[in-house]
Amino acid sequence: MTVRGASAPGAPRFDETARKYDAVLVMSFGGPEGPADVMPFLERVTAGRNIPRDRLLEVAHHYDRFGGVSPINAQNRALIAALETELKAHGPALPIYFGNRNWHPLVTDTVREMRDAGVKRAIAFVTSAFSSYSGCRQYREDIIRAMDAVPGAPEIDKLRVFFNHPGFVEPLAANLKAALSQIPAERREATRVAFTAHSVPVSMSQCSDYVAQLKEASRLVAEGAGRKTWDLVYQSRSGAPHIPWLGPDVSEYLDASAAAGTKDVVLLPVGFTSDHMEVLFDLDVEAKEKAAELGLNLVRAATVGTAPGFVRMIRDLIVERMSDHPTRTALGSMGAWHDICPVDCCLMRPEAKPRSAEPV
Repeated sequence: MTVRGASAPGAPRFDETARKYDAVLVMSFGGPEGPADVMPFLERVTAGRNIPRDRLLEVAHHYDRFGGVSPINAQNRALIAALETELKAHGPALPIYFGNRNWHPLVTDTVREMRDAGVKRAIAFVTSAFSSYSGCRQYREDIIRAMDAVPGAPEIDKLRVFFNHPGFVEPLAANLKAALSQIPAERREATRVAFTAHSVPVSMSQCSDYVAQLKEASRLVAEGAGRKTWDLVYQSRSGAPHIPWLGPDVSEYLDASAAAGTKDVVLLPVGFTSDHMEVLFDLDVEAKEKAAELGLNLVRAATVGTAPGFVRMIRDLIVERMSDHPTRTALGSMGAWHDICPVDCCLMRPEAKPRSAEPV
């Protein structure tokens, strides 16, 4: 997706011209890396949202359980290291830079570093597989603001979302199989499988293909693991109670599963690419505690992380944008997503914007 110059309605949505890049920008949400970072991080995430301080302190306790450290930065550095190895081995041999929306290294500082290193044009990989305001458009806006703030900044394009790319789907299918193997064989067929994703306001979901993409990714992963039945549920809601958000919540799903006589549940966080704070707290702490209260055996499948196929996918997406009339790989019926965002892509009303993308 091109960051600047979004296409007008009806204009081509694919970039068929081979582009020359001299760097890769890996961009993510960011998170605190020590106890002293937690409150400044939460205040930055919620700036202008009028979140009560008591609520911020409550969320800060989530981080306290993990030493005041969100694992997201370390996980992204591990992904960058794996991608560096992949690019050195198979090309293109591009330097990789790391920038975040909400915590150091902040994307504006990274863009300044790129400019000072002589980077003229870069391609951005965002650690979000799905289209939505917070998962795609907001990152594009972050990059544009960084480019505007840095005189002489490089031009930056964004790779397409990858919810149906085999490099994302196939490792998750393997992770689902591994999770199911932990269920006793005689109970495996009756096990409920649920894919989880970050809830967003219903009004936001209506302005993007977020839900449709989640359903398609979940279907593809389930089929790859040999599962015919599955559910899609949501987690990490952070908005005001009077605003409708996507559901059912994972807690509600566990209640319903127990009431139906289910013994085993497997949760796979399809909406997340790594085991960061939302996965660790909302699923490994809260959901597991809820399941234990209900007498459910809960197994949580791993995210895609640094799976070799996922790392190869990033390289493939980079090569795709550097090729003339490329073949765009995608599974299922929805096809490869566009390279160039329409000007109104994932546009939404300000009041529907989520308060954060971590548990606030």
